[in-house]
Amino acid sequence: MPRKSTRLTFAVLATGAGVFAMLQSLIAPALPTVQHALHTSQSTATWVMTAYLLSASVFTPILGRVGDLIGKKRTLVAVLLAVLAGCLLAALAPTIGVLILARVVQGVGGALFPLSFGIIRDEFAPGEVPGSISTLSAVIAAGGGVGMVAAGPIVSALDYRWLFWIPVAVVAATVVIAARCVPESPSRAEGSVSWLGAVLLSGWLVALLLPLSQAAVWGWGSAKVIGLFVLAAALLALWLTVEARSRSPLIDLKVMRLPAVWTTNLAALLFGAGMYAIWSFLPGFVQTPSSAGYGFGASVTASGLLMLPMLVAMFLSGILSGRLEPVVGAKALLTTGAALGAIACGFLAVWHAEQWQIAVVAGLFGLGIGLAFASMANLVVGSVPPAQTGAATGMNANIRTIGGSIGAAVTGVLVTGRLQPSGLPYGSGYTHGFTLLAVLCLAAALAALLVPVRRTTAPRAGATGSGAPAAPVSAPARVR
Repeated sequence: MPRKSTRLTFAVLATGAGVFAMLQSLIAPALPTVQHALHTSQSTATWVMTAYLLSASVFTPILGRVGDLIGKKRTLVAVLLAVLAGCLLAALAPTIGVLILARVVQGVGGALFPLSFGIIRDEFAPGEVPGSISTLSAVIAAGGGVGMVAAGPIVSALDYRWLFWIPVAVVAATVVIAARCVPESPSRAEGSVSWLGAVLLSGWLVALLLPLSQAAVWGWGSAKVIGLFVLAAALLALWLTVEARSRSPLIDLKVMRLPAVWTTNLAALLFGAGMYAIWSFLPGFVQTPSSAGYGFGASVTASGLLMLPMLVAMFLSGILSGRLEPVVGAKALLTTGAALGAIACGFLAVWHAEQWQIAVVAGLFGLGIGLAFASMANLVVGSVPPAQTGAATGMNANIRTIGGSIGAAVTGVLVTGRLQPSGLPYGSGYTHGFTLLAVLCLAAALAALLVPVRRTTAPRAGATGSGAPAAPVSAPARVR
């Protein structure tokens, strides 16, 4: 039973995870401003995003596992302090190098996702867990949308440094409340951190994501890109071997092979490819001058407002999924969310001549994101032992990020493969890109159909909240 107010605990978790999600997208629209303010090149400025991506991909599963071992509340507070330090350093950064370093520190906050899911599972009444995870997932998804919408007005009214000063104030208050009010979870995993596994995991993630994010600059056929892909494959094989033989693996591969886990992770990989690519390329599409034969010449602020329907829809559908999950099951919600993403991208490929069409499609895609985010988290949490919650949800978030990097990279090739004399992409590039994203989201929906169906059980006494049957705490639950 909860030992302190679960409402206050949830508010702390939602604030921390929401701020981190916002930091993912908040700086992207302001990169040209940062480039000019710090007197650097465009290729160097992109490392503000790349450094954050790489750092988060490394720390998310590792610190998720550390939380399982030494205590989720203790790790949560340490991670929040790292985010606070990173935001403060970024706000004061005198050079682009310091700003990139600050983004590396901020990336530690990726662990807030698995830690928050684990605390909810440990501290909330069993019947409250699915709804709380769905709501937190909605906050995380909406956080990325808030970043896209808020960046323009903040930079226009204040300065790009306020993109970090505002989170400094929010995270500082969150650290204090978390230290005082979030209870330490009693569930602990046995063993120790496999540092060799951590190094190898970090190595293959960086070797994979770095060329995906920089291939447009380095060239897909360059020695650096090809060499890093080969290195990633070798390190992945070595990591799998080490983890399989370890008595205390960083990521329990037996858990990763559970039917509900690997199928959900496959859907996460494919849906992440579509979702992150839409976030990356739709604002650029609407900001393109109409002289290119498409686009609307929108400002950063105006393009953010066109994404507002997506933000509202993803938050509302994420909240709604918590009420629907006990009735229709997380599998159905994931399938529906991915299918809505496919429909939205399909419409976008042929239906983008007016701004209102973009807004409608963005809202439809937002509905899919909200349903998919919430159901992925519930499927993984409900399928793994409590001691593996942090590591398993951390890997799910990472796999979604890997998918996003792949989707953005491939879409970038399609969009920028042929340029007009003005240097702008042809409209056909965006059409082909949006068609690819529709196919990826459709594949995610088909992968979701592979998720095994949970056999219905009678609710246990004491279940509250959403009314979902309580999962046993000593063994993985089978999820619908």
